[in-house]
Amino acid sequence: MNHLASEDTNISKTELILYLIPVMGVVPSLWSLYHHQGDKEKLRVSRLSVTLTFSWIVTYLLLGTGAATSDFLALRLLILNSFLTSAYFLVSLWLIWRVFQGKVARLSGFSGLATRIFPK
Repeated sequence: MNHLASEDTNISKTELILYLIPVMGVVPSLWSLYHHQGDKEKLRVSRLSVTLTFSWIVTYLLLGTGAATSDFLALRLLILNSFLTSAYFLVSLWLIWRVFQGKVARLSGFSGLATRIFPK
């Protein structure tokens, strides 16, 4: 019986890690949210993944557009854009590491925002 519980935990961890993969993990996360599949933890991580990814995409596009239209701020906005992208990937990897360790994958600001955007 312990073997089955351990196997379920490994599958759950694998799914959570899949949801948190930068950029690509948003697809299974959206699928999970749309079909209401999974337990509370999977849905919570799916909400966080989608919110984090869409926040990054919107900010990335806005900074890229600003850099393309501004001569004076172009370099500064591109540098800020690269820092934002690096931060997004590092936060995603940190969340994956937390799931791998068996801890809760939460971000203080984004977890609450994700719950408000995608209600239960």
